[in-house]
Order: sequence, then structure tokens, then C-alpha cells
Amino acid sequence: MTISAVEDWVEPPLRAFVGDARVVLALLLNTSGQVLAQHGFTRAVDVMAACALAAAIHASGSELGRQLEGKPFSGLHHAGRERQIFLAEAPTPRGAYIFLTVFDRESSLGLVQLYFDEFKVRLAAAAPPKSEHKPALAENFEGDLNKNLAALFGRS
Repeated sequence: MTISAVEDWVEPPLRAFVGDARVVLALLLNTSGQVLAQHGFTRAVDVMAACALAAAIHASGSELGRQLEGKPFSGLHHAGRERQIFLAEAPTPRGAYIFLTVFDRESSLGLVQLYFDEFKVRLAAAAPPKSEHKPALAENFEGDLNKNLAALFGRS
């Protein structure tokens, strides 16, 4: 099971989730779309595209939930013919992260949701204090994104 993470504290909770839930792909990113960890992707361009889409879907889904129900939607699910997608927010002391996972017939939505609840607890427990976290700034976004992708795919 290949998991790569930009920050070491993210890897153990993600490794446990992937092993327990038997998912095909997993991404953890901040709300601006910068990747922190991934499982199952082989190309950086696919990670970049998935992060951009996940951040946009999360933002629009949150706003739709506020408009319809007065609070953001807590998780989004789409069932395709062969694969399914689950997207939800994982709160930590450092702030909220977006979690995207893709699974097939080896798992189920119920298992993914069950192990996602455990993942959130593990991730929050592993997160360093908020003061150590540097926010993503517009002027540094592209450089930080490229640095994170290089770290995930073993490039310097």
C-alpha cells in the first residue's frame, strides 16, 4: 500500500483508513486545494486535478447546504457504475481539511463512512498545534503546491 504525505503526522491515520476501508484512492488536502497526502495516484497531474475539483466541490457543496438547510453539507457521495466517491471535511486543531476517497466493490459506503469517522479522530489526535501551521497565501500557492507534489512523488 503506497501512501505518501507531505507532513509525517498525516500518514498513520491515512494508512489505517486505507487498510481498513479498502479504498482505491484517497486524498487529504487543505480547503484551498493543496495536497497533504495521497494514496493510489501515480501521476502528479491527476493529484492536482483531483485536489482542484475536490476543493471546488467542497466549497460549492458547503454553500448549497447553507442555502438549503442553514448549515454546510457534512459529506457528499456519488455512486458510479464501477466506482464511488466520498468527499467530506475532517476537522483538526489546525483547522479543517478536505478528504476525498474513491472506492469500488471491495468496499461500501457504510464501511467508508465508519472508517472515515475513525480517521477524523486519529487525524485530529495526530495534528500538531495550530500555531505550527502556515496558512496558504496566494503569492506562495503555486510554489507550495509544486513543493508538495514533488514531495509526494519523490522528486526534489
